[in-house]
Amino acid sequence: MIDLKLILEKPEYVKAALAKKLWDFDPEPIIALAAKRKELLLKVEANKAEQNKLSASVPAKKKAGEDVTPIFAQVKALAAANKEGEAELERIEAELKALVEVLPNMPDEDLVAGGKENNHPIYHFGEEQKFNFTPRDHVTLCEMCGLIDYKRAAKISGTGTWIYTNLGARLEWALLNYFIENHLADGYEMILPPHILNYDSGYTAGQFPKFAEDVFWLEGMEPRKFILPTAETALVNLHRNEVMPLSELPKKYFAYTPCYRKEAGSYRTEERGMIRGYQFNKVEMVQYTTEEGSDAAFEEMYHKAQKLVEGLGLTYQVDKLAAGDCSHSMARTYDIEVYIPSMGIYKEVSSVSNARDYQARRGMIRYKDENGKLHFAHTLNGSGLATSRVFPALVEQNQLEDGSIVIPEALRKYMGGLEVIHPIKK
Repeated sequence: MIDLKLILEKPEYVKAALAKKLWDFDPEPIIALAAKRKELLLKVEANKAEQNKLSASVPAKKKAGEDVTPIFAQVKALAAANKEGEAELERIEAELKALVEVLPNMPDEDLVAGGKENNHPIYHFGEEQKFNFTPRDHVTLCEMCGLIDYKRAAKISGTGTWIYTNLGARLEWALLNYFIENHLADGYEMILPPHILNYDSGYTAGQFPKFAEDVFWLEGMEPRKFILPTAETALVNLHRNEVMPLSELPKKYFAYTPCYRKEAGSYRTEERGMIRGYQFNKVEMVQYTTEEGSDAAFEEMYHKAQKLVEGLGLTYQVDKLAAGDCSHSMARTYDIEVYIPSMGIYKEVSSVSNARDYQARRGMIRYKDENGKLHFAHTLNGSGLATSRVFPALVEQNQLEDGSIVIPEALRKYMGGLEVIHPIKK
């Protein structure tokens, strides 16, 4: 979350930064509550000092034969007042936290204001495919080649789902193995986290409380548990409530998990098939760094995502997101987007983001510097990669006139040397 001290010291600066994220922030309620807290705290501390002073005077007065009953009455009254004051302080603290914890992260200063209409492509790789035949979309190609079964998926689960079959399942697994092999070679530690997480995990990641209804909750479990929407939610909680030694930073992790999202459904009529679904596979990268190492980690991670797409030979672009299109918890984001020929547009396969210390403040994730001073860590995440859009781009960009699909060379060793997937003869 945003540092409360920063809000109190530079309210207009924070207000202007959040306005770039299209967030209408009024700092006055927070300032007023903080002032009330300060006033009450001074009062409670003064009462405690007076209470201690009176208590300390009792032995001497008793020795002098004076009546100490009035002193005990004063001490009792001060103790009662302090109990009420401390209860009020707790209430104010909770109210302050509630006001601050829903605020989004402040965007980096170089980001332009506004929503996705202000996103800016900063890199392009490859040529948009021009076919000398009428190209097919990924749904048709996958059904022709027996890679995906949409009908049986709808039967056993519902819309927004699919089943990988035969060579489709192997191709999906090949993609995941390709991603995993590259991350291991780059020195990332592999994690297989639980898919069922507790509320604190969603809170630290910045998804709760504001977006608590955007995940799948499990009924009948106490305390409440939810199914992870991305492995990031698990990975950024590995060091929650921990102090890491400086010598261990940066920490680099990756995890493979399915991701479970409520957002499935067609925002566009052409977004069918695998473009948007309730469940999809993803390999996720996360780093914990110092503040000084944060920018270098971001550069490393988004170049890693680029390398994975380029290794598959896919046409793609890198989009620098405007402040308002960065997610709630993130200070900056670059999207790596692959070209989907049937749609004629680019679709995100990786979002590489820097949360700065936003998540670490929520999860008390800290490190000690050389002088033993505590600092909040910086957390970063990036898809490396999500397969549900890589797969459609792969089959569409590599299709042949007869509906066959050329397998990228980087994946062939995971496919038993197979080079081309041919349509199934009926």
